[in-house]
Amino acid sequence: MAHVGFIGLGLMGRPMALNLLKHGHQVAVHSRSRGPVDALAEAGATALSSPAEVAAACRIIITMLPDGPDVALVLEGPQGLFTTLQPGTVIIDSSTIAPAMARRLAEATASRGGQFLDAPVSGGEIGAIAGTLTFMVGGDAGTLASVRPVLAAMGAPEKIVHVGASGAGQICKACNQIVLGGTMTVVAEAIALARKNGVDPMKVRAALMGGFAQSRVLEVHGERMITGNYKPGFKGKLFRKDLGIAVSSLNEAGVPALASAVVAQLVLAQVAQGRGDDDYSAMAEVVFRLAQAGGE
Repeated sequence: MAHVGFIGLGLMGRPMALNLLKHGHQVAVHSRSRGPVDALAEAGATALSSPAEVAAACRIIITMLPDGPDVALVLEGPQGLFTTLQPGTVIIDSSTIAPAMARRLAEATASRGGQFLDAPVSGGEIGAIAGTLTFMVGGDAGTLASVRPVLAAMGAPEKIVHVGASGAGQICKACNQIVLGGTMTVVAEAIALARKNGVDPMKVRAALMGGFAQSRVLEVHGERMITGNYKPGFKGKLFRKDLGIAVSSLNEAGVPALASAVVAQLVLAQVAQGRGDDDYSAMAEVVFRLAQAGGE
């Protein structure tokens, strides 16, 4: 089993690192907050005090961080991975960052004798806990093949998809967030329509689940929206960041963001209302308020 470094033990990173331990991997961990590090140490991981210590100890390193500047700091900072990077080290970044940043960090890693895979995930906290995450991977195919057993501890093998060259994984994640945000918006509108007409939205959801409108978003987030359970599986403020990357990527490619720009504004409104730490499905509350259709 591999000796794996894991940096970033937040809502997603902590269960991902736990699944590595459960599958028999030796895991060294580091995070800005000490609490999750101590919890992983109790579960059998080795606690290290800096990214530099992780790079000195491990040849496979996974990062799961909030945004591109955080990833850049962990790699390039004064106590970053690059200060002690061993030749042949594979860095797997499962954060959601701008594709251009992923490509730049891949080049910087290669210049130091390592390999960098941009491998953002989909599946939320539920998938992270269950070990069923989807990995969308950009970078060298041979490098991915060498670390597939590690990724398989956190995601189903058939869900580890090599999308293309460096940056392609982040483009795929942007596509994922575009589809996810659009679907959540129309599900919220459908719930609002049912409520405004005095129809039980839970029964509407049950009926839609039996037809072509069925989706994972309708199943999971539709129920959250109806019941008002916004315990975060993925925080709204992070989805705001993701949609910013998606809309920028659409603009850079010359693709009109007719729907995604509106969705981004709904999520921005959620955050502006002080609900950035709620689940991203709480964007529905913006729709409900505009429609005067109940909700919180």
